[in-house]
Amino acid sequence: MITIDNISKEYNTVEVLRIDELNIPEGQSFGLVGNNGAGKTTLFSLFLDLIQPTRGQINSHGIVVSESEEWKPFTSAFIDESFLIGYLTAEEYFYFIGELRGRTKEQVDELLSGFKDFFHGEILDQKKYLRDMSKGNQKKVGIVGALIGDPKVIILDEPFANLDPTTQIRLKQLLKKITEERQATILVSSHDLMHVTEVCERIVVLESGRPVKDIKTSEATLKELEAYFAERSEQETENADSVEESNDEQQTG
Repeated sequence: MITIDNISKEYNTVEVLRIDELNIPEGQSFGLVGNNGAGKTTLFSLFLDLIQPTRGQINSHGIVVSESEEWKPFTSAFIDESFLIGYLTAEEYFYFIGELRGRTKEQVDELLSGFKDFFHGEILDQKKYLRDMSKGNQKKVGIVGALIGDPKVIILDEPFANLDPTTQIRLKQLLKKITEERQATILVSSHDLMHVTEVCERIVVLESGRPVKDIKTSEATLKELEAYFAERSEQETENADSVEESNDEQQTG
């Protein structure tokens, strides 16, 4: 169980995230959606203790994330390319993560053998540094690296970005399989509403750092989300037009 209790993050007195209460049960596939600047990456950074909250706390399986490191052995994540080590090959990176997770080289190789379709012949045995790989292939390496060691909590920020359609489909199948077989808690953020509704059983919408919707996924969820963001787009357009008209009036006045 992951619980958020009165969490807030401020930068220069500007509050960019505030969530009074949010509970994520063990084994849930949890989706986070919102426009740029909504607070998705900020929330994930708080989950991983990459930044400190201004107020409140996040509790993961009985451990306050900002006060202890005992959550790290059962938590993994891939946020962006900064999580990779650019001067390593894919194999070297996987073995490095495996060592951190207490896995032998043989155990890592056994795990990797199950990702041949996902890798599509572009990752292993390439003798190429991670820094020289495409964004999509770096994403593949980061995601699979986050699965080494059977973590209980897996956090993926925009996992579908930069992936070709075939790999996106394989990733969705992979994430569903993990939640079913491992009972791991998966937290996914995405701008792609279709992908996140297909993968996640629950979706929270963030707007200006606050949750405005908490939806149990159903056949109607995609249309509900599309309607919500379409309405927000219309409102933003109207607000922008109003500001422009007001500026024009001041200039002519």
